[in-house]
Amino acid sequence: MASANSAEPSYLPSTVQGAVKILVTGPFGVGKTTLVGSLSEIAPLRTEETMTAAGAGIDDLTGRVGKTTTTVALDFGRITLSPQLALYLFGTPGQQRFWPLWEDLSRGALGAIALVDTRRIDESFDVLGQLEEQGIPFAVAVNVFPDTQRHAEDELRAALDLLPDVPILHCDARDRQAAYDVLIDFVSHLHATAALELQP
Repeated sequence: MASANSAEPSYLPSTVQGAVKILVTGPFGVGKTTLVGSLSEIAPLRTEETMTAAGAGIDDLTGRVGKTTTTVALDFGRITLSPQLALYLFGTPGQQRFWPLWEDLSRGALGAIALVDTRRIDESFDVLGQLEEQGIPFAVAVNVFPDTQRHAEDELRAALDLLPDVPILHCDARDRQAAYDVLIDFVSHLHATAALELQP
């Protein structure tokens, strides 16, 4: 596997015959761009733009000290899983005004990792509702910020109104190993669910 964010171009091996796609989603400022960057073996494609006065009163910057940019289309990263298979990561924009992009971004996705900030849990409801409405399998990944309080899983499940089969994971999106652990756990969940569905 190539090193993350290598300065040298990293082309997809010619042996790769297939690809799978996973969304990284969540509300504004929850760490989607950071997570894609931590996971990607190539320098990720980012469509971040400087926040302007147009977002004043719409994008809540409370508790987001130093945030000056926002994703306006997508983040894109790649992981080569084997000589034959690549995984593409598509980070979605968090604000509702960019949601018309969701239909295209979600097409063909195996599932989604929905990042959640428990300090502002109500901001996640619309995103989780969107995933449920589109029928996309997902896991909730709590992004642990320095001042994040720990909550029991049953409390989080109740607060987010999650079904029992939705995994709740935890990570620091800046930590590459923690990001990989979330991805591995989610892919394992998707595989186990698919295996159950295939049983007669």
